[in-house]
Amino acid sequence: MNEQVARRVVLVRSIESADTAHEVLSEDDRKYASRSARELAAWQAADSKSAATQDHFLQQRSDQVLKRLAERIPAFATFQKRGLGLHGVWLALPLLALVAGFLLDRIADPHRVDLLSAPLLFIIGWNLLVYLVLLVRAVIPGRKTGWARPGLLHRLSVGKAALPRKLPGPLSRGLANFLEEWAVLSEPLTRARLSRTVHLSAAAFALGAVLSLYWRGLLTQYVAGWESTFLDAGQVHTLLSWLFLPVLTLIPYLQGFSLAEIEALRFSARTPAVGGERWVHLYGATILLLVVLPRLLLALFAALRARRLARRFPLELEHPYFRRLADSIGAGTAATLRVLPYSFTLDEARDRGLWTVAAMALGAQARVLLRPTVPYGEEPKEALGEGSLDEAGVTVTAALFSLSATPEKENHGAFLDYLGRHSKRGVAVLLDESSLVERGAGQAGLEARITERIALWRQFCSFHGVAATVVNLLDPAKRPIELGAGLALPELR
Repeated sequence: MNEQVARRVVLVRSIESADTAHEVLSEDDRKYASRSARELAAWQAADSKSAATQDHFLQQRSDQVLKRLAERIPAFATFQKRGLGLHGVWLALPLLALVAGFLLDRIADPHRVDLLSAPLLFIIGWNLLVYLVLLVRAVIPGRKTGWARPGLLHRLSVGKAALPRKLPGPLSRGLANFLEEWAVLSEPLTRARLSRTVHLSAAAFALGAVLSLYWRGLLTQYVAGWESTFLDAGQVHTLLSWLFLPVLTLIPYLQGFSLAEIEALRFSARTPAVGGERWVHLYGATILLLVVLPRLLLALFAALRARRLARRFPLELEHPYFRRLADSIGAGTAATLRVLPYSFTLDEARDRGLWTVAAMALGAQARVLLRPTVPYGEEPKEALGEGSLDEAGVTVTAALFSLSATPEKENHGAFLDYLGRHSKRGVAVLLDESSLVERGAGQAGLEARITERIALWRQFCSFHGVAATVVNLLDPAKRPIELGAGLALPELR
């Protein structure tokens, strides 16, 4: 699905997830939306002579839900019409950069071409440094999140965070959750657009400086020369020879220069004034070759990536919410919960309880893939092996701990950190309270100890970037998990 459809689908998911008491959307509203969407998706598929897909169903259903909410709540209709993000930035920045580049060289003497022009040398040097940094980031492995901070990306993705007033509480919470979630989901697309705009702006800035040179040359007689306190003619000749080597090699009709000519062009040499046309062409061609052209190519690559992401938005349809809706139209497949127990061996009763928990979270057809227990203190790499944990067919990967255990950074924490590094989809954490409840049965203050231990584990998991779900494998109904809410995955960042 494309960006616009994905945005509406995520908006509906956020609203439904926040409206747990069905205050905004009743059960009848939701069933009607699903039934209508199923029929519309079937008609759409029949018209195109193809099979009905989950994408078609989700698109039609989100349209139905949003239309009904807009009819009932005018403030929500206003929110819907408001565009997300700061779209004007993508056009304004290159235009401002072009004007700034045109005005930059006006700071210098308008009647001469300085062979050591600080603004022009800065433009070339800065861009060469940027290319070097991009090359190093491409070659050296590691997290390539880019230079943009999350706050900037959030503002570019969703714009002003202010919500309309006079909204029902669940709807207001749903919209707030949507803004946060969409900012995270659209981060790759926003980064691609920002990269495209930054490269375009850099090219426009350099182009503006070149246009300024030629524009002033139409109205002014340039005098070429140079002056320096620390550089002599030989050093200046070497510097300029390296600087203009690419254009002199690729464009033979451009005239070169000798050491004697450089010496004669020193402003303190009191030699007859020399026209600056040759140097304008050399600087102009060099900036076009080393700055404008590479930046335009980088902008093109970023634009193609942004276009691809906008057309095929990477929305994770394995989320339990989407799986539940897919099941309602017969398009769902059995989900698989892979469980990695740590220093915790499951007996037959707890194994059955784990299957019940999987059915609660992922649907009645959910399957459990129980991996061998990781022994206490063993290196995760040795116990689990190398490689990614994102194999095809696994819906959710969960680490299983006993609530009776005390979390330790060097053992439990190292295990969670390893899972987080090797799973792009994120890892859920299951905390089984059954052993603690069994040992403390009949003792005073048991509930308080359980609550305290849950708080300790959740704080520990949060520190390691994961979220925890408390379960009771001997009595799963005691800790029910709402179908569609699924297991708690790492918080959006």
